Formats: sequence, C-alpha cells, structure tokens
Amino acid sequence: MSQINVMLVDDHAVVRMGFKMLLESASEIKVIVEAENGENAIKSYVEFKPDVVVMDITMPGIGGMEAIDRILSKDSNAKILVLSAHEDSVHPKRVLNAGAMGYLTKRSAAEELIKAIRTVASGKKYIEASIAQQMAIQQLSGEQNPVDVLSEREFEVFMSLAKGKTTNEIAETLFLSPRTVGTHLYNIKQKLNANNSAEIALIAMRSGLIDP
Repeated sequence: MSQINVMLVDDHAVVRMGFKMLLESASEIKVIVEAENGENAIKSYVEFKPDVVVMDITMPGIGGMEAIDRILSKDSNAKILVLSAHEDSVHPKRVLNAGAMGYLTKRSAAEELIKAIRTVASGKKYIEASIAQQMAIQQLSGEQNPVDVLSEREFEVFMSLAKGKTTNEIAETLFLSPRTVGTHLYNIKQKLNANNSAEIALIAMRSGLIDP
C-alpha cells in the first residue's frame, strides 16, 4: 500500500502527539502536518495537500464544521475524517452533510482509527458502528431532532450556550462580535421555541448532546 499522508487537527497538543504516535505505528501512515485550529487547518491543507485530514470539530475560532466547508471549497476532493468526543447522532449527521467522509469517536480503538484512515483514503465513507446504528434507528423511526433546523453557526452557538457559556465567552471563542452572537441567540430561541438558556440546555440534554 502506498503512503497515506495525514494532517492532524486538534487544539490539544498532547492529544495530537498521542494520535501521531498511534498512527505512525502503521507503516504506511505518515503525519506530515499538524494544526491547532480551523484557520491553520485551512492554510496547512492548501500548503501540504494531505491525503486525509483527521480533524476534531470542537475547537476555538471558526471551528471544525466551518473548516470542513472551507477546505472543501478549496478542494472538493478533500478527504476529511472527523475524530470527535461527541457520541450522539446529531454531530455525525451534520459532519457528513457538510461533506466529511467519516466519523469516529475519540474512544475508538487504535486499530479502528487506522482502518478508518485507510478506508477514507481509498475514497469510501467510514462511520463508527455504534454511531451508524444510532443514525439508522433515528432514520427508521422518522425522528426529527429539533436542533436539525439550526444552521452550522447557530448550532455552534447553541452548544456553547447549552454548556453554560456567556455571550461574551462565546464571542471570544468563535471570534465573533457579542452582537453577532446575540443575533444567533435570538434566531436559536425563535427556531427552538426556547425562552432562556435553561430551556436551551434542556433541549441539548434531550437530544443527547450534553450529559444531564
């Protein structure tokens, strides 16, 4: 098998170091570049043209979802595998709709991550089995998750609010003005019929997005 050049994107250096060691235990995988946020990921993708991008989606700045969009707008054939701590079925659905080719949780075994990279590198989709099952069950039961109506940016703001962050904290993390966050918050409340942050947190809990 020919060499698979990988870009690792995660805002924690220790996490990147661990995954790099793990991946390079497979003879044909080489981590050629690392990035600690979405902005750097986009720049590095253009510069290094990796075969596969292994990316977290919860990062400061523009975040992983927007980074997926921007990388794909520069190269529609980019192969992106999301490696996330989120074990719900909402995040993977959004990630795949955005154009990523795979979704894996950070709790996966080392062999599964290596297998996922090989699969995505060969142009096929890869979704962790337990996540795929959750998604299939939801689809079969025709369940619509209330948060599906939110745009990507609204979803990011929604998740931050659900975790108890203030408007100013969200503005700082996402590099937005507090006024823009306020507009997103207004739209989120309208779309989800929520009156306050407590109701937003409750919707997130019911959707399996945060722990009770």
